[in-house]
Amino acid sequence: MSKTIRDLFLIVIGSFIFSIGVNYFAIPNRLSEGGVIGITIVTYYLFEWSPGVVNFVLNTTLVAAGYRFFEKRVTIYTIIAIIFTSLFLHVTVDWGSEINDDMLLAALFAGLGVGLGLGLIFRAGGTSGGSAILARLASQLFGWTIGKGMLIIDVAVIAGSAFIIGQERAMYTLISVYVGAKIIDVVVEGANERTAVMIISSSPDEVLEAVTRKMARGITVLEGRGGYTKSQQEVLYLVINRYEIVPFRKIITDIDPNAYVTVHPVQEIFRKGYKGR
Repeated sequence: MSKTIRDLFLIVIGSFIFSIGVNYFAIPNRLSEGGVIGITIVTYYLFEWSPGVVNFVLNTTLVAAGYRFFEKRVTIYTIIAIIFTSLFLHVTVDWGSEINDDMLLAALFAGLGVGLGLGLIFRAGGTSGGSAILARLASQLFGWTIGKGMLIIDVAVIAGSAFIIGQERAMYTLISVYVGAKIIDVVVEGANERTAVMIISSSPDEVLEAVTRKMARGITVLEGRGGYTKSQQEVLYLVINRYEIVPFRKIITDIDPNAYVTVHPVQEIFRKGYKGR
């Protein structure tokens, strides 16, 4: 129950911040967005239709068409998110004002607001509807990946909006969308973004002992073989948080300055009960 309450709180707060990004920064400066919210903004410019009403109509229609692609909980959270984003978009429609002579600042803060709001909604387990549903429908109809589908939809909407807001503002919109996407990643992954590390060292036992003792991290020992030398070599593998890279590097350097270490980001970790730190 406490988790559900927390999730609903994140959805409500995220919906409000999202609406501020749209109504306080994007619309007063005649910027647009990608996906369904971009269509919503363009209809406001053309016909002065309430962004909240248009957002609600478009997204509920898409949810009705694509609900089978999501789990029940995600569908419920998505409907709740649509209700609150539409409500806040309607209420805050006249809150913003134009930022004179600094379109880049407006684009950055529009992306920040939209990205932070959507990130909180995604973190709670919901979706924004819109592009996510269209992308899944495109995947079924045309065999596109979800990422490709969302990219094509966003670019198509922004390109179309260029005829309404002009090429210059459309380019600023691309900056806003890019910033929003980065903010979403940060909010969803948080400070606990995982990084995988592989170590080939002449002192694997010392490295294993030091990392286990100083960082309280488990390490997997893989059996490797040199492709050229054919010699057997232990390869150490572990997953750490991004902020642990600096102390980890110091541990390795102190033990074996010549160790061969590769570091790469981890997209997701699947294991029952795994939460990490």
